[in-house]
Formats: sequence, structure tokens, C-alpha cells
Amino acid sequence: MYVMQDEAGAIALMIVSLWCLGSWPALFNLLERKGRIPMHTYLDYTFANYGVAVLFAFTLGDIGPDTPEAPNFLTQLFQENGPSVAFALAGGLALCLGNISLQYSLAFVGISLTEVVSASVAVVLGTTVNYFLDDGLNRASILFPGVLCFLVAVVLGSFCHASNVADIQAKLKAAEASAQTLEDNGSSFKNSEASAPLLINHPSNLETHSKYCADPEIGGSAATGAEYFESLESHRAIKVKGKSVLFGLGIAFFTGLCCAAFSPLFNLATNDQFHLLKPDVPHLVVYTTFFYFSTAFLICSVLVNVYFLYHPVLGIPKSSLSMYCQDREGRHIAVIAGLLCGIGNGFQFMGGQAAGYAAADAVQALPLVGTLWGIVLFREYYGSSGKTYSLLIAMLFMFATAVVMLVASSMPRDGSRT
Repeated sequence: MYVMQDEAGAIALMIVSLWCLGSWPALFNLLERKGRIPMHTYLDYTFANYGVAVLFAFTLGDIGPDTPEAPNFLTQLFQENGPSVAFALAGGLALCLGNISLQYSLAFVGISLTEVVSASVAVVLGTTVNYFLDDGLNRASILFPGVLCFLVAVVLGSFCHASNVADIQAKLKAAEASAQTLEDNGSSFKNSEASAPLLINHPSNLETHSKYCADPEIGGSAATGAEYFESLESHRAIKVKGKSVLFGLGIAFFTGLCCAAFSPLFNLATNDQFHLLKPDVPHLVVYTTFFYFSTAFLICSVLVNVYFLYHPVLGIPKSSLSMYCQDREGRHIAVIAGLLCGIGNGFQFMGGQAAGYAAADAVQALPLVGTLWGIVLFREYYGSSGKTYSLLIAMLFMFATAVVMLVASSMPRDGSRT
């Protein structure tokens, strides 16, 4: 079994994990906006994610010497480690429910705000629990100021989102004034309030809508502005028109609670802080825990998403297993998302076992990566005001500072204070 014992190597794993875990939600968001049924995407993602866990188990978890203190993966499958397995399974269930809710939150409030809310809740709660589970392994004088930076980033993120909404509403009024000149052609811009959520969640639509209002050939058609946004809404998989942004924030908060739970549960599975294992039974190694963790994730994901195939919510079209098997469009993107998530989780757990799970929670600074993807892929904050951009830069700076501080708080698990 390969064991990561080098602190610098553990930090490198955390950095790669941060990039992976911050990138895969952007691919989910991309597929949803293109109209792919979320359950199809999630099932593809799940199978790819599980494949990574199996690969880790049979390679990194089964190479090298097989000792009583650190048995290989196959050896541990037949040991009496039920309590630790139960914690690993519970962690997988928590992450699965969190990631399922995350994809719906992405549709309601966008990738930037979803990751700001969920990641910050996960870090504040999860990091604190992991610190005490690891018996103060990480440097508290650096760790908790880093957590405070996450909280500051949350506040800045909230102000940034509010400022961006105000910018969009101002542009709506400008577009409405422009459209007044087309009233004689029967193309007045109506129901701007009802259309605002679409623009808030899809800032790139504002430019398209402005062109629509300014073009007499298009604007002069029989379709009204409301009908135009109905056609926009019809292209996406999850219907958000008329839904409260607070509903999306509530989903994002639930996502954060689930993400706050899975890392401490994984920590308990690998280190048995409650001493539930028999004295002669070794602790679960990272790769065995990751395997059980991902198995629970797989089972929960299949059950929930197959149910949603036949009983969809939020206006998602009804589907079936046969339709899922035939839906190959975007499958490669969903598989890449699953691979990124699996690698990111595996590296997070390897780094956490080597340098403390509280420090490894630095990878929950997903907005640092997710916001960049939101700007590049989805043009979030496109054409916003200087105030919004200032808040955005400040938020990203605080997240970057938090990551540096959490990583800097790491120490070797062998008890060394160097």
C-alpha cells in the first residue's frame, strides 16, 4: 500500500484536489444549461467517480508490503472493521445527497454563489469538527484565522451577488426604455420582473435580449418579451422561472451541511477516534475507506436518480432507464466531471490522512476555481459595475488567503511539530 507521509506531497495533493473539485460543478452546469436531463448527467458522473475509487483501491491500495499495521486493500475487506465501514458508508451517503442538491442549486443561483454558500458552510463546520477529531493536529493559530477568512469571503460574496443583481435590474430598465420605441410594432418589453431570474442566473442572456429588443425584425414579431424568455427557459433542463432565489440558497445551504459531514465521517472511519474497533484490528487505510465511501455514494446515487427519472421535479422532463442508456449527448463531459470529482476526493483524503483533515478542508475553497469557470464559461458578472468587480476581486482574494492559511496549518500526522 502506498502511504503519503511527506507534508509537501500532501500539500501538492490538496492543491490538485482543489482544482478538480472546483471544476466538475462547472461541467454539470454546462450540461444542464444545454438541456441535458440532470439525472442522466449524475448517473454518468457517478459511475466514473466510482471507477476512480476502485482504481485507487486496486493500485495505490494494493501495492507494496502487506503488514498487520497497514494491510493492503484486499486484506482489509475480510477484517472485522464494521464500525469504521459504517462511518465510511455514512460519509458517502452525505456527499451523494450534497452533490445531488448542488446540481439543483447551480440552476437557481449560479455556480459562483452556490459554491460560496455551500463551501463556506462546509469549511466552518467541517474544519472545526476535524480539528478536534485530530486532537489539535493542525496549528490552531493559523487554521482558525483561515476559517475566519472564509466567513469574510461569504459576506463579500453576498454583497457581490446583490450588487450584480442590481446591475442586471438597471440593464433591464435600460433595455425596457430601448424597447419602448418598438411599441408601435407590437413588441413592447413586458413582464421584466418575471424575467429577471433568468437574467440573474444567465447574465449572457441580457446581451441576447438587448439585441432582441433592438432589432425591429425580431422585436417586431408577434412574440412578446415574455414569450421570448419562455423559449429561453424551455431550452434548459431545470425550470427556474418564478422560483425564489431564497429557495436556491436554501438548497446551497443544505449542500454545505452535507459536505461539512462527509469529511469528519471519513476521518472517523480511518482513525477510529471513538475506539470502536477491537484492539487487534487495524484502522481502515485511506483506500479501503474511499472504496466503501464511494460504494455508498454509488448506491445512493443510483436509487435517488432512478427514482427521479420516473418522478421528476422542478419541470424536468420525465425519463426512463432506456432513455438514459440512449442519451449519449454530453456523456463524455459528465464522465470527465466524475473523474475530476473522484480524483479530487481521493487526493483530498490522501492529503488529509498525511497532514490533517482540517487542513485538507482547504479544498472546499471551490469558489476560487468555480467563480473563474463561471466567468469564463457562463459569462457571469459580464458587463457588471466597478463596484461588483471590486467585491468579486475582494471575495476571491479572501478565499485565496483562506486556502493558503489552511494549507499552512498542516502538520505531519506522526505528531511532529516541525
